[in-house]
Amino acid sequence: MTPVEYTREIQELFLRMMMTDAQLYTRVSNIMNSENFDKGLKSAAKFIMEFSEKYNAIPDSGQIHATTGVQLEVIPGMRDSDVEWFLDEFEKFTRRQELERAIVKSYDLLEKGNFDPVEKMIKDAVQISLTKNMGTDYFADPRARLMSIKNNNGQISTGWPVLDNKLYGGFNRGELQIFAGGSGSGKSLFMQNLSANWAQAGFNGVYITLELSEELTAWRIDSMITDVATRDVFKHVDDVELKVKMASKKSGKFWIKYMPAQSTVNDMRAYIKTLQMEYDVKIDFLCVDYLDLLMPVSTKVSPSDLFIKDKYVSEELRNLAKELNVLFVTASQLNRSAVEEVEFDHSHISGGISKINTADNVFGIFTSRSMRERGQYQIQLMKTRSSSGVGQKIDLQFDVNTLKIFDDGSNGDGQAPVSSASSLLNKIKTSSQIIDPSTGEVTENIDSAKKVVANVQSSKLNALLNQIKTKQ
Repeated sequence: MTPVEYTREIQELFLRMMMTDAQLYTRVSNIMNSENFDKGLKSAAKFIMEFSEKYNAIPDSGQIHATTGVQLEVIPGMRDSDVEWFLDEFEKFTRRQELERAIVKSYDLLEKGNFDPVEKMIKDAVQISLTKNMGTDYFADPRARLMSIKNNNGQISTGWPVLDNKLYGGFNRGELQIFAGGSGSGKSLFMQNLSANWAQAGFNGVYITLELSEELTAWRIDSMITDVATRDVFKHVDDVELKVKMASKKSGKFWIKYMPAQSTVNDMRAYIKTLQMEYDVKIDFLCVDYLDLLMPVSTKVSPSDLFIKDKYVSEELRNLAKELNVLFVTASQLNRSAVEEVEFDHSHISGGISKINTADNVFGIFTSRSMRERGQYQIQLMKTRSSSGVGQKIDLQFDVNTLKIFDDGSNGDGQAPVSSASSLLNKIKTSSQIIDPSTGEVTENIDSAKKVVANVQSSKLNALLNQIKTKQ
């Protein structure tokens, strides 16, 4: 479709349609700017804005003409299609006018070497939009609403059934998941395992590393996918190559990309968009290792101001997940106060609560040297927005050779009940019975843990005792 030239006649039509239907003006008032209109219409647009703000109504044609000298008439018989056209075109008109004015202002700023405001001005102009979705009519169609959640929100398995069970099915697209752990606790391993699980499940994805090299990250994932110990990968290069190629035939596309620390969400957005166009694929998941090393786009903050920095970065990451409609996982550092703790809470997250408020799910990684040697990890659910799992813990197994984290099914659905210490003790106790010799019936059950006192009735034993007494 040929771009519309927003002439004075079209701009006048916009104002007339607002006069005809006050609800139209209400829906566009958040982006309305009289400076965007033709010189001869600016006064009328400004008067409509001021009158509406003061009296909560739209002025009639007589008031507009008497105040500004501009003659505007209502439009009889407007149709629904006219309203839709107006909303679409007024949004484009406003965005174009604001962008044009931002570019003109930017020229002067660039001439003076003042670069910082330019990016924000251009970004604000490009992001101008109207709210066209009026939300969910709760009572209209409950079944369709629930099926939409089930079918479209897309709970996708993590590859660990025990975690899926706590999250009512897994992770959702467009949400922000954070794995929090101390230094060396396995944050990267969890994201690498998730990437391997999703890639092998047929999803296309990207693992962005801001710390480890692409080669080291790929080497680890080689072990996870092929079940060859990391130390033996180079001894069995041919086998590893064959297994990776065989896995690729059943897996989705998967890329590992290194970006320097202090990169921004815009850097990742540009990379993903380029990747999707270059290979003609839709990215399904994105893992970023890790949040604390990113810098915000929307504002300039000091790297030392962790609360503000992480607040903006978390919000931008979640917006990116929504924009790309992907499964999104990142990690965050636990602070020093968590070193000796076995129960994590929000105070243990580095940078404070700002990133937790934004995240949909937050998981604390608890482990120790002895646990890792035994191949054990514990995940503590610190926040879950779409389930009731907060405060619960799950155990996962860890293969120290292949670095693979897996669920052995011991604490998933259908698990055998865990016996308490007292119930185990009761099971190993033996019991005895006293039987009446004359009737053959049980007269008493005796717990072996109790002291048993009984009367001796045996005639042979009595004779033996009498012999002993006689000898004495």
